[in-house]
Amino acid sequence: MNSTGYGGWIRDFETARQERAGQGDPDWRTGVPLHPAIRRSVQRFQVGEDGDGAELITKAEASGDAEYASAVRMFVAEERNHARLLALLLASGDAPTIASHWSDRIFVTLRRALGLRLELLVLMIAEVVALRYYRALRDGGEDALTREVAGRVLADEERHVPFHCHRLRRALRPLPAPARVLVTSGWRAALAVACLVVAVDHGPALRRLGVGRGRFAVEVVRSSGPIAAAMR
Repeated sequence: MNSTGYGGWIRDFETARQERAGQGDPDWRTGVPLHPAIRRSVQRFQVGEDGDGAELITKAEASGDAEYASAVRMFVAEERNHARLLALLLASGDAPTIASHWSDRIFVTLRRALGLRLELLVLMIAEVVALRYYRALRDGGEDALTREVAGRVLADEERHVPFHCHRLRRALRPLPAPARVLVTSGWRAALAVACLVVAVDHGPALRRLGVGRGRFAVEVVRSSGPIAAAMR
């Protein structure tokens, strides 16, 4: 299969990698213990970021598009770096990581059971929820280190969503317009359900961050409209 225009994404990922290398890590010595509700919340998101991405890479390589597979490997590397940053944030406040969480096990099981297109749709649910979560953590974090780490992760996630939209737009293009609407409407419905689950599960942390369950859910669902349109 011929290249489908991922050279620009590869350059974006490489630019971000070089910027991270030049910037170096935050000063972990400035860390303080996180509020218990926020600590538990960050631990759960850290588990979600800590997947090895091997299944996604395998499916991307099987697509026959070498540029896309390269871009996916760079995306997975950024997700692993997020897990590393969150683990070090926790450690700086003398908090451990956790081995697993039920919500992550569900997402991983679904993604591994599906083909590339459906896996990306499930992955996009997690990515869109993560956008609002890390924004809340950046804006409402109680110490400078937490806000810095959240800001770094958020900057990457803001590139990841359009990257996956680009691929999904190409993947859905062969479908008739009504089918594309049906797929993206179903995706928005699934996102709304997942968002409600996250809002309940992370409610104490969201309140501490000044967002609250209801506002978090409404803003995530509202943000999904333009993203669904971009997929179509």
